[in-house]
Amino acid sequence: MNVAVVQRVIPVQEYLEGELQSAVRHEYLAGEVYAMAGAGEKHGRIGLNLAFHLRAASRGGPCGVFMSDMKVRVNHSDGFYYPDVLVTCDAQDTQPYYKQFPCLIAEVLSPATEAIDRREKLLAYRQLPSLLHYLLVSQEQRLVEWHSRDDQGRWLLTVLEGSGVLDLACRDWRVSVSLDDLYEDVKL
Repeated sequence: MNVAVVQRVIPVQEYLEGELQSAVRHEYLAGEVYAMAGAGEKHGRIGLNLAFHLRAASRGGPCGVFMSDMKVRVNHSDGFYYPDVLVTCDAQDTQPYYKQFPCLIAEVLSPATEAIDRREKLLAYRQLPSLLHYLLVSQEQRLVEWHSRDDQGRWLLTVLEGSGVLDLACRDWRVSVSLDDLYEDVKL
């Protein structure tokens, strides 16, 4: 005999309140929550290196840099995600537990999340009108896939492998981060 199981849809407010209490972070997509896996040393170092350089460039300015504990709300897909690094320069981005207007999002790829980062999140993040840069950073080799939006709203893909520099800009904020900076102290 087959038994149908009714899956409960979690309202956004209940999800947000639950995240404040939970020891485990969860991403949210259209009423369903998904526990997040932990990260290893290489993943953590790469994310920290990127956040360090972005934060140094943003000090005293209008942009905020956040690491993996800040959510991004994507209204288009009714989702909340925890990117590894995000930058917002929008004065409207005042929510204390999530941001809605990031200009830069970076995900450090891991075996457990790579497919989601490349498909689901790529499609969702590209719907954010404020987003100008989406970085997919390998932790297995010196490789960054840099999705950037041009002045006509088209998405371009640049692949940096081995060496190179990411020249990132959001409004009046600019920073250059080399692959040497990104992979500093990371054993590949």
